[in-house]
Amino acid sequence: MRMRILPAAGMAALAGFAMSAMSIVGAQQQVPMFSSGTDIVPLYVTVTDRDDRLVANLRQEDFEIFDDEVPQEIVVFRNDVQPISVVVMLDTSASMTAKLNLLMAGAEQFLIRLLPGDQGRVGAFNDKIELSPEFTGDRDRLVAELGELDFGNPTRLYDAIDSSLDALKGIEGRRVVLVFTDGDDTGSDADDDDVLDRAIAEEVMIYAIGLRAEFFNGARMVTSRPDRGLRKFAQETGGGYFELRREDELGSTFTRVAQELHSQYVIGFTPAALDGELHALDVQLRRPGMTARARRSYIADADSLSSP
Repeated sequence: MRMRILPAAGMAALAGFAMSAMSIVGAQQQVPMFSSGTDIVPLYVTVTDRDDRLVANLRQEDFEIFDDEVPQEIVVFRNDVQPISVVVMLDTSASMTAKLNLLMAGAEQFLIRLLPGDQGRVGAFNDKIELSPEFTGDRDRLVAELGELDFGNPTRLYDAIDSSLDALKGIEGRRVVLVFTDGDDTGSDADDDDVLDRAIAEEVMIYAIGLRAEFFNGARMVTSRPDRGLRKFAQETGGGYFELRREDELGSTFTRVAQELHSQYVIGFTPAALDGELHALDVQLRRPGMTARARRSYIADADSLSSP
């Protein structure tokens, strides 16, 4: 059975938003910040204050990077908006049947906030994995493609993330998987540890939105809980994890993810040695009351590193 959900009205009202975004982004938005094959370790850093508000006015000297606890010289620092390539993967399994309209409306809030230079694909997972044909920066097209996604029963969460990594392979610049689910993985061929290791090695940032939901399983009402592995995926790759208890929070949460991705700092350093090993990363701030969120490790291998 194919799900048809009409895109919400209001795209024209975003024209002003897009025009102002273009003035922020500028010509550099069309060029990837990093490319593969050289020797810079890039980190995309989200900074928040005590009230979880995004902080966007810091300077290079406010940051410290530690590689295996050794301080590093920052050789790249940018705080302007950088383009993203993002795969939005949505759980459309049976437990979400009564909430699909809210889920699609929430995902639309993310898509309509993509900026010039961004590109995306949309997909769904249940007993199968579905993904739109190609990356596009056309927000109207992406919203329309939401309405073409099917639904089913099991939840192949890790297969969905693995397929998203396949889709992002070979694309330069900042790459993101944004995944939503309301339950545990119930049928993937891919192993969660293997998928996480791959995301780390390929420098892909994973954002995850989880929902605790009540649904009828055919016999009784049950409460689902989002897969516990998602928080680790987000923490290790420098993304964010949001666990919701009410479906009416979906719109604001998808909006928050878009805001974070367009408010991140780009910092980078040159590794002391390319030893092929996994190195621990730690980003700290010299200003009190602020928290930096970035990926926690990298592989010191010439084929894995990036450069501006």
